[in-house]
Amino acid sequence: MYLDKSKKVLIKIGSSLIVDKKGKPKRKWLAALADDIKFLIKQKKEIIIVSSGAIAMGSKYLKLKRNELKLDKSQAVSSIGQIELMNFYKKIFNGKGIKVSQILLTLDDTEQRRRSLNAKRTIDNLLSMKVIPIVNENDTTATSEIRYGDNDRLASRVAQITGVDCLILFSDVDGLYKKENDANKLIKIVKKIDNKVEKFATNKKNYFGSGGMKTKLEAAKICQYAGCYMVIANGTYLNPIKNLIKKNNCTWFLPLSTKLDARKKWIIGSISPKGEVLVDEGAINALKNEKSLLPAGVKKVTGNFSKGDHILIKKNDGKIFARGLSSFSSSEIEKIKGLHTSNIKKILGYSSKSEIIHKDDMVKV
Repeated sequence: MYLDKSKKVLIKIGSSLIVDKKGKPKRKWLAALADDIKFLIKQKKEIIIVSSGAIAMGSKYLKLKRNELKLDKSQAVSSIGQIELMNFYKKIFNGKGIKVSQILLTLDDTEQRRRSLNAKRTIDNLLSMKVIPIVNENDTTATSEIRYGDNDRLASRVAQITGVDCLILFSDVDGLYKKENDANKLIKIVKKIDNKVEKFATNKKNYFGSGGMKTKLEAAKICQYAGCYMVIANGTYLNPIKNLIKKNNCTWFLPLSTKLDARKKWIIGSISPKGEVLVDEGAINALKNEKSLLPAGVKKVTGNFSKGDHILIKKNDGKIFARGLSSFSSSEIEKIKGLHTSNIKKILGYSSKSEIIHKDDMVKV
């Protein structure tokens, strides 16, 4: 099984697995998971956890109804729930001889290259000290515009940044089905996520969940381009990892053969593009031949973005062709689109790069 090949493993745990519908922590389940993790550690695997549950535990502590909380109030509740959640992990894991730490990330911590490298360095240092990082979104400061919104995508982004070999997304189902919850229609292996595969995804969510199967497929795309195995598996069992190893009744997403360097992996894994440019067929043909995107090929600019931001390159039919880091702001591109590079200085009034997006800062999708 693919888990055997993996040295660094990330385990994503949803709220419904760690907390019951009343908000009460599932001690027996987490203790069994800790035994599984100890089993993996003995195999010399490094473990990272992305865990939900803070808002659910905070709601329980304050005796509030989770599904009635608005964003601003859920942020306050999360600040209380984080303490409850980490105390829960610490008590259970310390009892098994496992040390843990807490890391809270905002969207910008992964979308800004320098900050993502800082997050990677911190996690690597913790792993070198035999400490398991427990990662969650920093709900206390996130807004609706700058948040992951679900821990599936957060987990895949952390997996990509830290060079994880395998991401385990524990869910309340066995995996991706051709027909919802039909055991005979479980898809065991997905080599590439195309339109056919995406049609199998529903957005059904559980009581606590913020993401459905569609967000899991988005996470799988990031993992595949990052060269990381990903599996959607049923985590409702006790000892869910040993159950996964024993039964292998799940959906595996295999890495794509495309070899990308760390910078391009980071670009392709971006969750929050700031804008987009629509380009003509001539530009598309040039990009297919590994050329940079020049102003002459740009027809339309959408969004308000700055130099260095991640943007999408779209074809005439509106489909995404590539992603990249813009060498110009959206207002600058608006002025020079459709023009030859020799006109850039004359139009903008200063010297700048000749490419809208350099080929080294671009990844075709």
